[in-house]
Amino acid sequence: MSGPGAGGGRRAVEAVWRIESARIVGALARYTGDFALAEDLAQEALAEALVTWPRDGVPDNPAGWLLTVGRRRAIDGFRRRAALDDRYAVLARDLDEDGGTPDPDLLWDPDRLDDDVLALAFIACHPVLSREARVALTLRVIGGLTSDEIARAFLVPTATVQARITRAKKTLAAARVPFELPPPPDRLQRLGSVLSVVYVIFTEGSTATSGPEWIRTDLAHEAIRMTRVLARLVPDEPEVLGLAALLELTAARFPARTGPDGEPVLLEQQDRRRWDRAAIRRGRALLTRAGSTGRGLGAYGLQAAIAECHAVAPSVDATDWERIVLLYDALGRVAPSPVVELNRAVAVSMADGPAAGLRIVDELAATGAFHGSHLLPSVRGELLHRLGRAEEARAELARAVDLCGNARERELLERKRAAVPTCDPRRSASSEGRKPD
Repeated sequence: MSGPGAGGGRRAVEAVWRIESARIVGALARYTGDFALAEDLAQEALAEALVTWPRDGVPDNPAGWLLTVGRRRAIDGFRRRAALDDRYAVLARDLDEDGGTPDPDLLWDPDRLDDDVLALAFIACHPVLSREARVALTLRVIGGLTSDEIARAFLVPTATVQARITRAKKTLAAARVPFELPPPPDRLQRLGSVLSVVYVIFTEGSTATSGPEWIRTDLAHEAIRMTRVLARLVPDEPEVLGLAALLELTAARFPARTGPDGEPVLLEQQDRRRWDRAAIRRGRALLTRAGSTGRGLGAYGLQAAIAECHAVAPSVDATDWERIVLLYDALGRVAPSPVVELNRAVAVSMADGPAAGLRIVDELAATGAFHGSHLLPSVRGELLHRLGRAEEARAELARAVDLCGNARERELLERKRAAVPTCDPRRSASSEGRKPD
């Protein structure tokens, strides 16, 4: 063992856990056949590492140390319950008696470990769980976040997160969900659930629905990290690649999306020199891979293609809005939703003028799909402003302010409302600030 000191030992525990937690939980679940037990064992190993590593130094094989401790705890538990059955016998044979050398099959078989992580993702996003439970469990077992970190990310009490995770594990146990990859016929459908959960995590990070911050970069970056894992595990699935591309291309704009005090900066005012060009290159490469599978782009791939149009444009006015409208048309057929239609209305307003966009928005308003949401009145207010209908624009923006739950975005809408003159039609509506769907 090496000895970095107490602070270094704790940092090493946190770093190893963040990187390897999914593999550790997955490997323990494979060996015990019990997902809930595996998650508990991994947490116990983590707690022991937080005591031991700062005191004795970081082991040469940190992930192997955690796995070995977790497996020893499993055997101790079986022994305490006098359950010396076949599982105990198998675990006991596999465990090295020298006190720390991990099973080489656990650590050095990448294919097996990758299957473990993928199986873990399918379990965390199992259809028997609520969306809130899927999000919490995914962040815990795939992202490696603590209950406190998840609670801070979603602005809920830690006890709420802990209750969701506990209920999720009990639900999985009651439903007798096995720790295994789903059969091929079910895999694609279940994969969609995994991607949806990661997407929800990212969108909450990229444009927070509530709280004092407009962007929660830590949460968004966790989602990006998870899509990178999925893209490695399922390298030929276009929707996985499409989601990875979308997240990279969207996050590339983060450095320019807020000002010095954290205030929102809309697309037309952003300094594009601050955009992350490396992230744009990664996103475009992933999008190219998604398109080269020969299976066409799905909903995430089409959104990534829209994000690419923004990423390569030198300005809002020079953006290929006609192509964006066509992509939204395709997206509306593949994954129709009111938010997609609202974003299409913004693109149409940029390509064909605000009156054309307003017609779509008014049709959406008649459906009542955005009841209680600030999204539609904020777009409608901007389009009315561009048409010179100032009084109506101020009324719509005031309604958007009342409905908006995010403090930073509410301030932005207030400024927009205050800036509406009695007669000056022009400033462009921007899709920045609305969640993609």
